[in-house]
Amino acid sequence: MKRNSTRKSFALLLAASMALMVMLSGCGGGKSAGNVAPGNKNTGDSGASEKQVTITHYTIDSEDRTFIEKLIPDFEKEHPNIKVKVEKAPYEQFDSKLQTLIAGGKSPDVTSHYGYGGFAEYYNKDMLLDLTDLIAEEGFKAGDYHIPDNLMKIYTVNNRTYGIPVNMYVTLMLYNKDMFDAAKLSYPPSDYEDKSWTFEKMVEEAKKMTLVSDDIAKTQYGVDFTWAERDMRPLYFGAEPYSEDTWTNGGVPSETHFDSPEVIAAYQKLFDLIFKDKVSPNSEWSKSVAGQNGDPFVAGKIGMSIGGSWNLAGANDFPFNIGVAAVPWGGNDKVRSTLFVDPLMILKDSKHPKEAFEWIKFLLTTEVQEKSIELSGGNPPVNTEAAEAYYKHFDGIDPEDVKKVYEGAVRYGYESYNHLITKYSQINDMFINELQPVETGHKTLEEVMPVIQKKVTEIIKR
Repeated sequence: MKRNSTRKSFALLLAASMALMVMLSGCGGGKSAGNVAPGNKNTGDSGASEKQVTITHYTIDSEDRTFIEKLIPDFEKEHPNIKVKVEKAPYEQFDSKLQTLIAGGKSPDVTSHYGYGGFAEYYNKDMLLDLTDLIAEEGFKAGDYHIPDNLMKIYTVNNRTYGIPVNMYVTLMLYNKDMFDAAKLSYPPSDYEDKSWTFEKMVEEAKKMTLVSDDIAKTQYGVDFTWAERDMRPLYFGAEPYSEDTWTNGGVPSETHFDSPEVIAAYQKLFDLIFKDKVSPNSEWSKSVAGQNGDPFVAGKIGMSIGGSWNLAGANDFPFNIGVAAVPWGGNDKVRSTLFVDPLMILKDSKHPKEAFEWIKFLLTTEVQEKSIELSGGNPPVNTEAAEAYYKHFDGIDPEDVKKVYEGAVRYGYESYNHLITKYSQINDMFINELQPVETGHKTLEEVMPVIQKKVTEIIKR
């Protein structure tokens, strides 16, 4: 997942009828659990050896991730032969520290893509253990943990499994009820099947809530639209920047189309929100109101905020009334939400893969997933049974609205590109740098997109 430490914490719901079928197929991968050194083979019905061992869970040093430390006593009570150690790193240092640990022969056993790099990057660097044989040996079934089968396929390559989903975030809309009330506007719908709720309708509503003043304290905007990572945003309007084979060969596109008229037009619609329609803030205004990494919506200055469901985490403490709504129709009949599914993965160099798998299974149980919602401050569980508790977690928001939004977001969702495309950390940094002059109004998309197209191609071919 590609998000700051606040964002990196929310994974969620799953409707059993989910229409997501993201499959990767390609070369690369990792060692199979059936190929661990003979000295590391384990026995016993639970897959864990009688000899006491210590496994390491590597995560971000933030409360929404380190809460797992509070779960360890219960796990160790159930598994007296397994000790769990938590290794931490700040978000910005997560990937570099992981590489250092692996290079130094101190590879963690369990982790996720909590830094800039995503699953495809880990897979193509041959960092991951192939879990397929271990899953069969342990008799693991996703349905026993209320995980939809389609979700399991996201981290499957050539019918081999490399990750088990534990959390899932979606894209949704939060809205400031107080601003809607002041503008005498009806609240936006939570039903994804409401075809009247379109991008154009959202812009109309946003104009009625926008007030630009020389006094920054009086300025407010109707909408802040941060759908997905920068390279994925054209998909919302139906423009695909990566070739179709990207999703069937391990996240390595044979072609990209960032300089195509369709992709440029899609980006233009988003920048028009700032420069033409003037209903969205620029980055400088947002920083002045909320700080470098702050959210102007939380400051009460935005009517509608489209972003990841991790934004719900602090909803109980917002100083105004909020609601949750569907992302409006943007022109893509199949995709309106970005999914951010966080898998737990066992690294290839793990010395105790079976014990690590016991820890993963523990974290997926309904009881633990429900407990994790509270301990983490609102992480959405992958377990659909536990998700019912998640819907009720937010004070002042109708649980039925939360449920409708999540189910709709899954139904019209596509896994985030940052998880599925290799070398993504480099691609992401390049996009941030190259689009900055457009975001500040100093360059046009026609000037910038050919440069981005050239650089994306160079990064992928390295």
